[in-house]
Amino acid sequence: MTGSSNRIGAFFEEAGELVLFTGRFFAEVFKPPFEFKELLRQCYQMGNRSFLLVGVTGFILGLVFTLQSRPTLMQFGAESWMPSMVSISIVREIGPVIIALICAGKIGSGIGAELGSMRVTEQIDAMEVSGTNPFKYLVVTRIVATTLMIPLLVILGDSIALLGSAIIENLKGEVSFLLYFNQVFDALKFSDLIPATIKTFFFGFAIGLVGCYKGYNCSKGTVGVGEASNEAVVYTSMLLFVIDFIAVFVADIYYG
Repeated sequence: MTGSSNRIGAFFEEAGELVLFTGRFFAEVFKPPFEFKELLRQCYQMGNRSFLLVGVTGFILGLVFTLQSRPTLMQFGAESWMPSMVSISIVREIGPVIIALICAGKIGSGIGAELGSMRVTEQIDAMEVSGTNPFKYLVVTRIVATTLMIPLLVILGDSIALLGSAIIENLKGEVSFLLYFNQVFDALKFSDLIPATIKTFFFGFAIGLVGCYKGYNCSKGTVGVGEASNEAVVYTSMLLFVIDFIAVFVADIYYG
């Protein structure tokens, strides 16, 4: 019981520290000076380094999802529903969650490791001594960058996933690309696009927040850097599912 109580206490303690960390972010993000140059650099690095991974993941997602679904639809003579089903499934749920998880592993772990190594090598302490605000320069820019870039990466991944699905339909069902995408755009509505897009901003915020929190508060030397990187991915992944559930629940209530 003592061990369980300690773990529960540690969980709530860390949750409280994360809330305080979030509050500090919102307090700092609107205060000048604004690190636009560092923000643009972080956006470029996150987008450029994740572009290929997201593209390949999206393409394979579209291929596999279509190949797996097609035999079932053929049993019911509903092959014509393939573009509608695939587009709605990928855009509303599968695409954002899978791409966000990929980015959590790629970007979140990178942020945790980078800031963790800066903490244990006392670079952050040196910035504080020199009069620079390390939280503003290191944390705020990265969280804002992930909040802005994850939605763009999700849109990219969804688009490539639909392209992969269209290729399978063209080869297997002899459906032209024009007909396929006409059916895709006929099936998608604003009630599909708006909630799916809005929740990706929360996904990006969560990825940047947890990664920065773990890295910025890293301890225990080089071992702590590995722990910060690993915990950033694990905690972010769990948080993404919680955010996704809340987003789906709210959208279901709003759109009926």
